[in-house]
Amino acid sequence: MPGVPPQAQWQALLDLALAEDIGPGDLTSRIVVDPDREGCGRVEARAPVVVCGLEIAEAVFRQVDPSLSIERVAGVRDGSRLAAGDLFLRVRGRYASILTAERTALNFLGRLCGVASQTRRLVDSIPGLSTALVDTRKTTPGWRALEKYAVAVGGGVNHRFGLYDAVLVKDNHIAAAGGLDEAVRRALAGTPAGVAVQVEVESEAMADRAVELGCRFLLLDNLDPETIRRIVARHAPKVLLEASGGIHAGNLRAYAETGVARISMGALTHSVNVADVALEIDLLPAAAATPAPAMRS
Repeated sequence: MPGVPPQAQWQALLDLALAEDIGPGDLTSRIVVDPDREGCGRVEARAPVVVCGLEIAEAVFRQVDPSLSIERVAGVRDGSRLAAGDLFLRVRGRYASILTAERTALNFLGRLCGVASQTRRLVDSIPGLSTALVDTRKTTPGWRALEKYAVAVGGGVNHRFGLYDAVLVKDNHIAAAGGLDEAVRRALAGTPAGVAVQVEVESEAMADRAVELGCRFLLLDNLDPETIRRIVARHAPKVLLEASGGIHAGNLRAYAETGVARISMGALTHSVNVADVALEIDLLPAAAATPAPAMRS
């Protein structure tokens, strides 16, 4: 299981989310809820889901009120599968604080569970095949570290994080450089040692030429499965081959059966239904509220 991204990569996003939701204060909770009344809220799944984002949701509650205590349900962690009605965690403390943090915590949890769940569904749809499903840079601005983490939790593979950690020569780079040969020559000559160089090709002939020029990592863009199958037969495994473009749940298996090593799908992050998660308050008398247990990680 991948590690949660360092908090430094998402703390600013959390700060922004709380600031835009709470502003100068939670007016409704301030007016309606006794500030001293304490109890418990439970976060639950309303539909089957792959869990992702627990640590971020917990951080929201703690930032709103450090005195809140969070208890994860035993055995539930990022990557777990929950059924409708199953619990993620319980939050104990001031009702007003729980309600103030509720929406922001659920926004993070729902989005990340949605990405992880969609990735897992697609990975599970090609059992027995060695093709890896890979994400792209088509992420929600500001959310890249978290969304790529959710892809990994769902069983996918992370591509480059940004423009700075790998070279991917796309069609527009090729046009701007004056053609495939010149673009590939510059990429192979100018890229630092240890940095991956991938070249996008749009035809069988273009793939053959890129390999002749020394490319060992190709992105096969918008090619049909039969064309990809022929390229795989000629160049794999000496060349790492990744297919992309026009691939969706309905034709994913046909592409994976070509033997291509990787399939990249923007839909892992850009076309995701937010998971249906909710927080419910346990309506206990104030006197019945008990001291919260220590948080379990």
